Amino acid sequence: MSTVTKVLITGVGAITPIGKSVESMWESIRNGVSGIGTITKFDPVNLDSKVAGEVKDFDFSQYAEKKMARRMGLFTQYAVAAAKEAWVDSGLDETLPEPERVSVMVGNGIGGTEVDLEAYKILFERGPKRLSPMMIPKLIANEAAGNISIMLNAKGAAHTMVTACASGTDAIGVALDMIRSGRADIVIAGGTEATITEYCVGGFCAMKALSTKYNDTPEKSCRPFDVTRDGFVMAEGAGIIILESEEHAKARGANVYAELAGYGGTADAYHLTAPDPEADGARRAFALSLKDAGLTTKDVDYINAHGTSTPLNDPMETKAIKGAFGDDAYKLKVSSTKSMTGHMLGAAGAVEAIICAKAIKEGFIPPTINYTTPDPECDLDVVPNKGVETEVNAVMSSSLGFGGHNGVLTFKKYV
Repeated sequence: MSTVTKVLITGVGAITPIGKSVESMWESIRNGVSGIGTITKFDPVNLDSKVAGEVKDFDFSQYAEKKMARRMGLFTQYAVAAAKEAWVDSGLDETLPEPERVSVMVGNGIGGTEVDLEAYKILFERGPKRLSPMMIPKLIANEAAGNISIMLNAKGAAHTMVTACASGTDAIGVALDMIRSGRADIVIAGGTEATITEYCVGGFCAMKALSTKYNDTPEKSCRPFDVTRDGFVMAEGAGIIILESEEHAKARGANVYAELAGYGGTADAYHLTAPDPEADGARRAFALSLKDAGLTTKDVDYINAHGTSTPLNDPMETKAIKGAFGDDAYKLKVSSTKSMTGHMLGAAGAVEAIICAKAIKEGFIPPTINYTTPDPECDLDVVPNKGVETEVNAVMSSSLGFGGHNGVLTFKKYV
């Protein structure tokens, strides 16, 4: 545990299937609203899974000049929009910090998949000379961080984290260390993803990873910890938080959502897509994050679980929590907000970090919706169907990605 400085969350921004701002998203979370529906971005008739969490009616011109959209893939547009909301929310647009002390750390899983798909069509139908000169800048994964740094004049390091579904969480974890080490006063951190394309959804269908049983009732298709779950539901969007050193935040009188107190990152070293059934990597990530935060298993009130609604993840994650918390696991609230948002892949951990900060600030633990039939292997308190109003002092959030990437963040009430 570092004694250099506390790291505080002073601004938040989100683009999600359940709200295109943090406040609209949070209202949906409080009310248990699902953002999952039948896919509309393309005709899913040829796919086994026909549902997704789409961002509807997104208008980039509300966040920046409309012509800028032509230079950005959709994943970058989402990230820039969320970053703009977070920056304004933090009040930094008024105080104008020293640019060289502001860094960017954004997670992303796959990059500009819709740009990739269109480029392949042009390549095979019209030849390589007809490819757009903006193709590469729009599709490569680092361009979300690059565009954010340009828009907000952030001249510190601008990095991209690619660890599959753990990308957003790992980006925030690395940002924590950047501030603790004194390399930055402020880090614009989070994750973004836009993968609702036919070949991306088709690829996950080919892996048999997605839900297929609930195409006729899409809002019920993501069912974390429920025995009737049958796969995850793809989703898109972005979550960005503003992290500041305590000294910097206090000097300017910043509003504080919560303290980002700990991070644990591990690898399973087991399999490219399947989690380690013994849950050793995930368990160690929980334990490391707790230790980094200076907390014990009795201090934590709530875990926002990775909770993907897949047959393999949910019992494994339950085992990991039990392994890390022992008997205290049964005193925890453990919910999955993916039941409402769907799985936003590289953006998931960042959006869930915002939900954790709001849970502490607002004193509300979100529910796991669509929970009807308990699974004996997932026997913790999953906050079924209805959230809980209560004081929340310490929260953890887990992200467990393909390739065996495990990231866990710990948040505390700032006092």
